[in-house]
Amino acid sequence: MRILLPLLVMCLSACAGLSPAERTYSAQQLATQAGWQSEAIATGRFRLMSMHPVPKPVETLAIFIEGDGMAWIDTYTPSTDPTPRTPIGLQLALAETISTAAYLGRPCQYDPDGTPQRCRSNDWTNARFSAEIVEAMNTAVTQLKRQFRAQKLMLVGYSGGATIAALLATRRDDVVQLTTVAGLLDHASWVQEMRVSPLTGSLNPADEWSRLKQVPQIHYIGGKDRQTGWAGMGELLKQAPATVRVVEMPDFTHTCCWVEAWPRLSQDRRSRL
Repeated sequence: MRILLPLLVMCLSACAGLSPAERTYSAQQLATQAGWQSEAIATGRFRLMSMHPVPKPVETLAIFIEGDGMAWIDTYTPSTDPTPRTPIGLQLALAETISTAAYLGRPCQYDPDGTPQRCRSNDWTNARFSAEIVEAMNTAVTQLKRQFRAQKLMLVGYSGGATIAALLATRRDDVVQLTTVAGLLDHASWVQEMRVSPLTGSLNPADEWSRLKQVPQIHYIGGKDRQTGWAGMGELLKQAPATVRVVEMPDFTHTCCWVEAWPRLSQDRRSRL
């Protein structure tokens, strides 16, 4: 059962001013209304929130990875909890049409009681793509794959979740497709163009391009995206092989209108498998 899009948008539009616990509850309610369940996956220091339908054996599982969430209050002030105000990665997972989908939050998201003990602010700011975090995400992906007895994976990453998805794809041999939405694949180039602080302590997919380019990929970029856009791609895709496809959606921003278009974009992805 899939939640109707107007209801999804209405539910999430009220989340901007909610506390971390309320934002967590709101996301879990969306999953519940779609017939999904929520499960925290322990990965050493972190507890990663997953949401998915009741596991049944599938050949291919699509795992959607959330963006950076509420990482900053403003340009200079990190938030105290990165739980998303509007979990677009979850919305995309719920709108998936071609494959069984599962959703995976990022470290320190959806953990309002444990975040102060388990996390430091650099876990969702400058070191949000650290080796420790990538390892934790990889452990959670493997756990989801086992639950669904899947043989192959499609990884879909939104915004900063695209960075994680790309880094995971270089570390696994079971990823048959990498899809990024408003993604960040070269943060070293991005911080220079955007004139923001470097992501010290973070791994960069651009440094692993020799391995990443072997994976079939689709990258969706918003033509009006002022947060990542083409800047998030850096120089990577200029020498991209035929297995890498870049699609610009001219009227899309960083947040609009990916969820509404996802059923159509899912069919586009199917044609590339």
